[in-house]
Amino acid sequence: MPTVSELQKAWRLPAADRWAGWRPLWWTAGPTGELAVLLVHRRHLRRSRHVKGWVGWRPDLPFDGVLVTRRTDGSVERRLVTDIPEHPSHIALLPGSRLLMASGRTFRDDAGLWPPNAVVRSPEDHQESSFCIGDDIPVLTTDRGGSIWTAYGDEGIYGGHPESAAGLAGWSADGQATWVPRGRLPDAPLEGCTSATEGDRVWLVWYSGTSRGGTFLTRITPSTDEVTSWRSPVAAPDGFAVRGSRAVLTKRDHNRRSIEVVRAELVGTGWSVTDRRRIRVPGRVVMRCGQGRDGSLRLRAGDTWVRIDA
Repeated sequence: MPTVSELQKAWRLPAADRWAGWRPLWWTAGPTGELAVLLVHRRHLRRSRHVKGWVGWRPDLPFDGVLVTRRTDGSVERRLVTDIPEHPSHIALLPGSRLLMASGRTFRDDAGLWPPNAVVRSPEDHQESSFCIGDDIPVLTTDRGGSIWTAYGDEGIYGGHPESAAGLAGWSADGQATWVPRGRLPDAPLEGCTSATEGDRVWLVWYSGTSRGGTFLTRITPSTDEVTSWRSPVAAPDGFAVRGSRAVLTKRDHNRRSIEVVRAELVGTGWSVTDRRRIRVPGRVVMRCGQGRDGSLRLRAGDTWVRIDA
């Protein structure tokens, strides 16, 4: 089995932070290649007995954190985020050094309204806006223009929220729905898997639960509203990155120190596998482990992030 030495290390939690009690929880690969990780101090956290890995940590509310952002030039910025009132499922970066924090779930109130489950914070840590971006969100990413893209799970798709019901959606940075599939998908989505961006294009990976279904790679070009979908060469991948006609997809062995890496090429009307192998990584891999940007996949393995290029 290939070893971690063959992977490119993107970032690792410094030993000084770990010794000081900080734990890396939510993270994102930014639209221009940044890696941002929200650290929370151990004193705020409780650990689930049943959920493995970092996703099993739960903070006492409200809590503070430190957002560590490593830019592509190697510089690192640390920024305090205070009085976080809810447990986020995702964080993402928006233009102007703004931070999006979103919960994966929201439920209609007694008046039939959907409460906000996303907030945008300014670089000075002021809340700029809050809004609802749907229910049951396993996949969330942002693009260079500041739009938000989501793929939903079955509870959201069948839960009554209008945008979640479509399976995939696009949003403005102030929470206005800007894109829906409008019947342009090859099947009905059941669950989002992962996402990637390539220039101004957005890729959402999802699978269908119908008898003729499977996993699909959907490419959206916001500037032209073009939507194209292909069958995925890997069923329900955890990570995906694409550059031109080449792609890399990963699939985890849950809570183990290995992943399957699949390389594929777009030939004619479909993606064909060109290489498939299992790779040992520096830590245990759990859910929400991969995000792709411009042909480079960031993969989280324990408290280390590695890079795999398409």
